[in-house]
Amino acid sequence: MRILGVDPGAVRFGLAVSDELGLTAQGLPTWVSRGRPADLAHLRALVQEWGIGEVVVGLPRNMDGSVGPQAEAARELARELREALGLPVTLWDERLTTQAATRVLTEAGLSRRRRRGRVDAVAAALILQGYLDRTRASRKQEAE
Repeated sequence: MRILGVDPGAVRFGLAVSDELGLTAQGLPTWVSRGRPADLAHLRALVQEWGIGEVVVGLPRNMDGSVGPQAEAARELARELREALGLPVTLWDERLTTQAATRVLTEAGLSRRRRRGRVDAVAAALILQGYLDRTRASRKQEAE
């Protein structure tokens, strides 16, 4: 079963998908929002295309752990995804993922213009990879 990672934004959604074993995350093309119905239809198509069984949505928290309007929007998206897709949807702390994605792309030598089109996908992959790593560690600890 693959897992879809979503880094929601007001304008763009970063997207990533796991491999079938749930070990690694890879970025998908960034989706430019076209309104909630079109956004949900696009995510539904990805679920079918990739055989997705779970969705992880980035939850933007402030550095002190509190939540603001962006976090409430992410929670609303997660609720709508649960209803529209009929899949488990997990909210995952995404603090500093956009900054980390920008740093990775900068270190890779991408220009500011080229980074802008890829940072959302890299951030989604970082969110999903964090979730995969934590899930795997929890299973390992339970097995011991």
